[in-house]
Amino acid sequence: MGKLAFIFPGQGSQYVGMGHELFQMPSGERARELAREILGNEFISLIEAGPEEELQKTMNTQPAILLVSVVAWQQLRDAGIEADYVAGHSLGEYSAHVAAGSLEFPEALRVVRSRGELMQGAVPKGEGGMAAILGLSSDKVEEACLKASEQGVVAPANYNCPGQVVISGEKRAVAYAVEVAKELGAKRAIPLNVSGPFHSPLMEKMGEELRLVLEKVLWQVPRCPIIANVNGKEVISPERTIKALVDQVSGAVLWEQSVRHLLELGVDTFIECGPGKVLTGLVKKIAPDTHLLRVEDKVSLEKSLAYLKESR
Repeated sequence: MGKLAFIFPGQGSQYVGMGHELFQMPSGERARELAREILGNEFISLIEAGPEEELQKTMNTQPAILLVSVVAWQQLRDAGIEADYVAGHSLGEYSAHVAAGSLEFPEALRVVRSRGELMQGAVPKGEGGMAAILGLSSDKVEEACLKASEQGVVAPANYNCPGQVVISGEKRAVAYAVEVAKELGAKRAIPLNVSGPFHSPLMEKMGEELRLVLEKVLWQVPRCPIIANVNGKEVISPERTIKALVDQVSGAVLWEQSVRHLLELGVDTFIECGPGKVLTGLVKKIAPDTHLLRVEDKVSLEKSLAYLKESR
């Protein structure tokens, strides 16, 4: 019998109306009301009815995705499903900490709201950018960034799956790296619609501000290991948690490496908890032979529970 991992999406998976069916369930309703108390009525109506451009603002997107992801996980917990490991993509690492019991849900909402505000204001609008490089090996993307760093700061930000690496940094340097990547054989390069150069060295100062927020949190020892983005390895102590989450802001998200490490640990079933199916798609490209499940609404929840009941 293989092991089970819960995985949690990051920014970019949000949409107006996400979590609607999950909020109708008892634990979902409680979580929504708690979020309403902490972040206000406007925050909840933003998730349920938009406007979309307000939901897309980093300070709103981050707690919104966290809320929906945690509510999705709660449905599995309520059904008695426990994970052997948890992992999340960037922001999703905070949802993973809630699922592992190292971070209380109300505290998590406050922390990611602060993180979103800090990230939104870290670099003046229009100065930074990100782009997804498709169809090029990681080392060739690194080579393109190295060449382009004569133009300014640019570095790999997300190692998502084979042939998909996101780069981040100063706008001019990112544009130059895209050109170099194409010369090196990239199939496509897609500029990303983001409010800052996330996971690049330009975020280091913001990381130190985030540290002050994280140090005020009462971190617990997790029930199961969390796989950290910064090194793709397990985190099981509060001290290492803070360091991993601070370094994550200006360091690359090693998603492909994290999934490969989970495979080495014996994981053969992944459940994506939260909006969208971005991570399901990435894991499919990294490890096509694994069982991939999702919890985003009633249908996906029922499917996942039926499969787990049969297989475990």
